[in-house]
Amino acid sequence: MFQSTGGIGQPHQVLGIVNATAHLMLSSETIDAFESMDQLFVEVQEKLAERATAKGADGIIDIRFNTQSVRVQVAPKFLVVTGYGTMVKLVQE
Repeated sequence: MFQSTGGIGQPHQVLGIVNATAHLMLSSETIDAFESMDQLFVEVQEKLAERATAKGADGIIDIRFNTQSVRVQVAPKFLVVTGYGTMVKLVQE
């Protein structure tokens, strides 16, 4: 399973769009632990690969990521990473 933030230069069939989200609740002691965002990117990439593999894709192209730091009125802060891309199947010419 390959993943790319760009396209690919070989023939392929588009299978659809895949997306995944991961989040982490930060306690008051770790409220500024933004380096935790790195692990969320890994989790999202793993989820994307699992979902695309289940659909028979060989890879995901044009992947984009959105990040958020969300504070709910009475709850702790959440770090959220969402990723989405286009599932493709390579074709032989």
